[in-house]
Amino acid sequence: MAVYKKISVIGGGAWGTALAAMVSKSGRETLLWAREEDVVTSINQGHENKDFLPGVSLPPALKATGDMARAAQADIILIVVPAQFVRVVALDLKPHLEESTPVILCAKGIEQSSGKLMSELVNEILPKSPLVVLSGPTFAREVAAGLPSAVTIASKYQQIARNIAETLGQPTFRPYLSRDVIGAEIGGAVKNVLAVACGIVAGLELGEDARAALITRGFAEMVRFGETFGAKRDTMMGLCGLGDLILTCSSPQSRNMSLGMALGQGKNIDDIMAGRKTVAEGYYTASILANIAARENIDMPIAGAVNQILHHGANVMETVRDLMNRPYVSEL
Repeated sequence: MAVYKKISVIGGGAWGTALAAMVSKSGRETLLWAREEDVVTSINQGHENKDFLPGVSLPPALKATGDMARAAQADIILIVVPAQFVRVVALDLKPHLEESTPVILCAKGIEQSSGKLMSELVNEILPKSPLVVLSGPTFAREVAAGLPSAVTIASKYQQIARNIAETLGQPTFRPYLSRDVIGAEIGGAVKNVLAVACGIVAGLELGEDARAALITRGFAEMVRFGETFGAKRDTMMGLCGLGDLILTCSSPQSRNMSLGMALGQGKNIDDIMAGRKTVAEGYYTASILANIAARENIDMPIAGAVNQILHHGANVMETVRDLMNRPYVSEL
């Protein structure tokens, strides 16, 4: 298997920085593109991303740039920006990118304006680029610290996926291969919305029984949604589905769960969003997810409830009570 020598990571947030740091530590030539000049300066001069990953020492070999043309000159490109910015970044990247360069999509979400998954919208813009999806249960700070984790690498280009796994894989970062791109993307997108719901349960102090029930029933919603669009059930049960769901519903490190916790504690959504520098993808995915579910007649009451709370001013406690008072049905 071939190993790619020169890697560019597009996106200077916590996850992009963590991936870039991990790859750089393995000895690969790694360049991190960030839109914010302060981030570029902080990484190049202080070997730290003070804005998005403070307190984590980055390898001196890791370099940052704000020049997209420079970042495009790599063997593989990882796009690690928030889902709602992937289109803009792909358009900026297009004039500078060799058509044969593999593009690895690490954003988890559905584009609000179009209802498209990341692979669908990037394929429109970069139709000849081999696309790969990287998804799984990871927290940026833990990956940056070298703690053990595992991810799914999904692509129809299996040899390229194997080469990417060989390039990124390390003793503490284990990739598993899949052909199910749709499943990998849907798992990563839907779990963000469900994590907001779990945060609400935690914020309301409804107990661990309630959180376990919500994770289980939320997973059923994820599977129904995924299978409607051709995702494989086995993918949903893997790292990028159930694994990612468990992680993001279990810790306030999850930006989506912490958003839900703040709502459960009585804070206003506008105040919460105004006070955040980082992006909680579930906030943006909830509305389009609920719209697609309604259009396709997919039963997703938890996702719908999150959308009502986030975007339609629904009362948190009343919405939870309505969920609990739904008619009794078979579990299967």
